[in-house]
Amino acid sequence: MVLDRSAPPSPGSTAALRSANQQRIVTVIRRWPGDAEDAAEPLTQATLARLTGLAPATVSNIVRDLVAEDLVETEPGSGRRGTVVRLSPRAGLVAGIDFGHSHVSVALGDLAGGLRSESRRRLDHDHPIEEGLGLAATMLADLVAANGERSPLRSIGLGVPAPITDDVVRSAAILPGWVGVNARRAAGAHFGVPVHVENDANLGALAEQRLGAARGHRDAVFVKVSSGVGGGLILGDRMFRGSAGTAGEIGHLTLDEQGPVCRCGSRGCLEAYASTATIQQLLADQLPDASIDDIVAAAREGHVSALRALEDAGLHLGWAAASVVNLLDPGLVVVGGDMARAGDLLLDSVRVGLRRHALDTAATTEVVAGQLDERASLVGAVLLAADTVDLAAPS
Repeated sequence: MVLDRSAPPSPGSTAALRSANQQRIVTVIRRWPGDAEDAAEPLTQATLARLTGLAPATVSNIVRDLVAEDLVETEPGSGRRGTVVRLSPRAGLVAGIDFGHSHVSVALGDLAGGLRSESRRRLDHDHPIEEGLGLAATMLADLVAANGERSPLRSIGLGVPAPITDDVVRSAAILPGWVGVNARRAAGAHFGVPVHVENDANLGALAEQRLGAARGHRDAVFVKVSSGVGGGLILGDRMFRGSAGTAGEIGHLTLDEQGPVCRCGSRGCLEAYASTATIQQLLADQLPDASIDDIVAAAREGHVSALRALEDAGLHLGWAAASVVNLLDPGLVVVGGDMARAGDLLLDSVRVGLRRHALDTAATTEVVAGQLDERASLVGAVLLAADTVDLAAPS
């Protein structure tokens, strides 16, 4: 049986109800195991019925149709376990692409958002967008060839370290060759499949909430501290972008209007106090040409200036985070990016700064390091791509 999808069902019709029920079932299959109490167990039709609230017969009929379309596959369960349901590996592939200050990472994933393989290459920060997209396209083609994949590529998630409004890159601070360009349109011309563009910190927030340190939290703030400082918000279990797509730009909260000039043009932004570039500049005389990992290693060995630089950065991060916590009461702040590798050398002072500036009721907000390290935005890009594939539509 092949579902007739030549025209969308009319609202309120039996076909519309069936389509909605199918989407509910597909969503659970894709998100499994999620935060379900029995997440350690395989997903069965009985569990699908319980989680969706649909009748077992309805679930069975829809699963049968999805199997006929090669979107899911089933396996007879043993004992009382019931029929196991999972996405079919033949349902298609997605890809994630993450552009950073000096790198591009590409990953191949399945429709549940799971990564199959990935690659990372260095890239000059001032590269033109066509060069960056061309390199990413080559890397993706190599991944597909190396894995011998024959399933169709259905969607790409693309992360950029800049504010994004209507798919247009709005800041030249990190990737000057991208500013003013409609990144979705440019990438679509390279890849020939739907491309969905998102700020890299938003993707990090999505990944940490779905698979990392913020798992199980409906409200969380993700702060990415690398060459810049960005933020992503998860509110009510959903990514919050704001009216123009620039919500969460914590790096440009003003801490001192007479402070150092930030690359955005303002003075005293958080980014001017807490980015890896700032730390490296502060220690250039004592630790010349040191990477942030070199600085963290020196701090662990007792280098006083390195310890102080990380402590000061953490206090400023905590100060800025307190403003967000006072406004949104998220319950959890996840610190990711390159600076997160400093661990408690950074986070202890973030917690102090948060307690100093947050309301008493918000000062209990937990501050933790991300669990996905520098891969958070790449993982989030794959998840975004998977989420945007409509499994009720033909591939």
